[in-house]
Amino acid sequence: MRAHHDPKEAAHGGRLTVDLGAIAENWRRLGARAPGIPCAAVVKADAYGCGLGPVASALWTAGCRTFFVAHLGEGIAARAVLPEAAIYVLNGLCPGSAAACREHALRPVLGSEEELREWAGFAHGAHPAALHVDTGMNRLGLSVEEGLAFAGHAVIREAGIDLLMSHLVSAERPDEAVNARQLADFARLREGFPGVPASLANSSGVFLGAGAHHDLLRPGYALFGGNPTPGRENPMRSVVRLEAPILQVRTVEAGTSVGYNGLWTAPGRRRLATLSLGYADGYPRSASNRGRALVGGVSCPILGLISMDLVILDVTDAPEAARGVPATLIGDDLGVDAVGRAAGTIGYEVLTSLGSRYVRDYIG
Repeated sequence: MRAHHDPKEAAHGGRLTVDLGAIAENWRRLGARAPGIPCAAVVKADAYGCGLGPVASALWTAGCRTFFVAHLGEGIAARAVLPEAAIYVLNGLCPGSAAACREHALRPVLGSEEELREWAGFAHGAHPAALHVDTGMNRLGLSVEEGLAFAGHAVIREAGIDLLMSHLVSAERPDEAVNARQLADFARLREGFPGVPASLANSSGVFLGAGAHHDLLRPGYALFGGNPTPGRENPMRSVVRLEAPILQVRTVEAGTSVGYNGLWTAPGRRRLATLSLGYADGYPRSASNRGRALVGGVSCPILGLISMDLVILDVTDAPEAARGVPATLIGDDLGVDAVGRAAGTIGYEVLTSLGSRYVRDYIG
């Protein structure tokens, strides 16, 4: 393997490559699970760390017309690159945000009677919004009975409700009883809001079948390469690749400790490599003494505590390890789900933590 000598990489350390073509293909694959039903895209948290502007533009070009973000600020940023899209703000109508939502043609996802009545009085039906009814998550949203109490109420028309929503609790575990309960409750809600389009299926919900599909799919994580069907082969294309160059290679003898607090000790003569990347770049510190990287295709364990700017690998079995050679921390056989498991977390957190220091390349 050749060393990389990119001046940009030398200035910043790690390199993050985002495959926009893979994101668009994942969106098409998810949509193909429910022919005839539009597929939206959740692009909150800077498009799961992949970059809102490039990702949203690629998805629009692929044919996506409806987008979801978490916060008002994300909605305003999305509107700047998506002038004609329907953009919903999942965290709802925060106090004082109604004027900005209207100014930027954003659609708040209303989850309480207070929000519903505030938006109805402000929007006068001319500015659409979604209604969020909670069917089991107990985070945001009206209860099922509260939602049904508003069925046919004038405030629904005055608030411009154009989408009925709920959120699945355990869609990635299709055999759990909560899924059947939520699908039944949501079907009951739909009956109370005839003519209002409905959306329930997140990434894993797309794979629960027609009972979860309704009128609009709204995947997020799976668009970015995460596996929506844990325990089975990932049907999504890989999107993110994270590499960092080796800064130095050294040989240590048995009994030598490594890193802060000496939490790893060499059991014998070992060859170590230090990478230009650390937790300040968003790589999880919880992967200390647990994670791995690939050097020349060889899996190399992370040793000791991950530092703010540096990671140490055992490259004894990686003959290509040398100064300037890139190590792969996400990519190839190290998907985001595998990296998350090794760090004791989930791939969602790995993606959304990707830092701003990387050189970012967009391909596809």
